[in-house]
Amino acid sequence: MSESERLALQVEHVKALQGRYEEAMVAQGYDGLLISSGAAPMQYGDDQGWTFQGYGPFLHWTGLAGFEHAWLLIRPGHKPLLSLYQPVDFWHATLELTPEPWHQEFQLVFSESREAPEFDGVNQLAVIGDPSLLTGVPGSHNPEPLCAALDETRVHKTAYEIACLAKANVLAVAGHRAARDAFLAGASEFDINLAYQQATRQREAQAPYHSIIGVNEHAGTLHYQYYDTATPPKSRSLLIDAGVRYRGYCSDITRTTAGVGEGRFSALLQGLEQLQFRLCDMVAPGVEYVDIHRRTHQGLAALLSAAGLVSGLDEEEMVAEGITRAFFPHGIGHFLGVQVHDVAGKPVPPPSDAPFLRLTRTLEPGMVVTIEPGLYFIPSLLEPLLTGPLGHHLNRELLDELQGCGGIRIEDNVVVTDTGNRNLTREAES
Repeated sequence: MSESERLALQVEHVKALQGRYEEAMVAQGYDGLLISSGAAPMQYGDDQGWTFQGYGPFLHWTGLAGFEHAWLLIRPGHKPLLSLYQPVDFWHATLELTPEPWHQEFQLVFSESREAPEFDGVNQLAVIGDPSLLTGVPGSHNPEPLCAALDETRVHKTAYEIACLAKANVLAVAGHRAARDAFLAGASEFDINLAYQQATRQREAQAPYHSIIGVNEHAGTLHYQYYDTATPPKSRSLLIDAGVRYRGYCSDITRTTAGVGEGRFSALLQGLEQLQFRLCDMVAPGVEYVDIHRRTHQGLAALLSAAGLVSGLDEEEMVAEGITRAFFPHGIGHFLGVQVHDVAGKPVPPPSDAPFLRLTRTLEPGMVVTIEPGLYFIPSLLEPLLTGPLGHHLNRELLDELQGCGGIRIEDNVVVTDTGNRNLTREAES
C-alpha cells in the first residue's frame, strides 16, 4: 500500500473514532473529553527525563508518538481540537508537523504553554492521561467507566490501523533479517542490535519496546534485557524479539535462529515453527483465544515426546501434570495496536491453567493478535520437575545439552478477518 493510500485511510479512521468516542461519551454522560499526550517524567535526583512515547488514546487519534504536553479535546458535533506544544527553545529541537490530509479533520493550534487549552461550551468534562500532568485541570479525571469504554474503541482496528501495523511489520522484518545475518556471521548481541537498528532506521528509544536479543543461554530469559559486547566462543542460538513503531502503531515479532552444527536444536526449532503455523491458522472469528493457548500445550507435548525430551507419558498427561508449562510458561500472545500489549484484552481473568495469558476474548473481525509459542530450557523451571516424582520421564542428558541454547520463540502478528486471518508478519516476509 502506498503512503498516499494510507493517508486517505487515516481520514476515514479519524471519522470512525469521532463516532466511537461520541457514543462512549454520551453513554457515560460527558459532553467533553480532554486527552493529554503525556510527557517524560524526570529521573529522580537528576535532570534527565525518561524515554517518551505518548499516551495510548492520544496515539489512537493522531499517531504522534513524540509530542509531549499536547492536548486533544473531543466534543460531540465539533471538530477535535488538537493543541501542540511548540516552545521557543534553543536547548532542544522542536518537533514540527508535516502537513497531511488528516489535519483537515482537526482544529489545529500551536501553543508555547504546556497548559491545557482554553475552551467553553462543555458542561460535563472528562480528562484522561497521566495523573501527575492533570493537576489543576478541571473535570473528572480518568473516570474508570469511561476509560473502559474508550479501551473498547481500540479492540476492532480500522483499515488505517491495519495498514499501519502491516507497514510496521515490513520495517521490522528487514531488521530481523539483518539480525539473523549478523548472528550467523559471528556478531555479539550488541552488534546484532546495531544491525537491527541500522536496517529498521529507527533508534531504540523510538522502538515500541526494548529489543530482546539473547544468544545461547540468554534466549532462555523471557525478557532478557542486556547486550553482551563480546561474541561467545560458540554461537549456538539467537532469539530476537523486536518491533518497529510506525505512525504510532507497533509490530512485535520474534524469530529464533540455530547456530551452525546445532542439528538437534534446529530440529526442535523446525517442529515449533510447524506448530506455530497451525496455531496462526486457528485465528478466525468465533474462536476462543484461550483455546489457541491450550492447543499450544497439546502441540508442545507432542513435540517433546517426538524429540525424546519426555517419555513414558501421553500428551494429555504431560499437559495435566504441568510438564509443558515448565517448557512454555507464558501465554500464547496478546492484542496489538498503539501499545504492544494493547488494552481491553482481559474482560474476564485468565483461567488457572493459563495465569499469564493477556487475552481471554472470543476473536472477532478487526482484532489484531500475536501468536508466539515458545519452548525453553529454563533451569529454575525444569529442576523441580527433574528432582520430583516425574523426573524419570525427562531426559536430563538431552536437556543439559540443549540448555546452552536457551530456548525458542516464534511470534507473528495476525489480523482476524471476516472469514479467517491475515498474517501480517509472514506477508511481510514473502
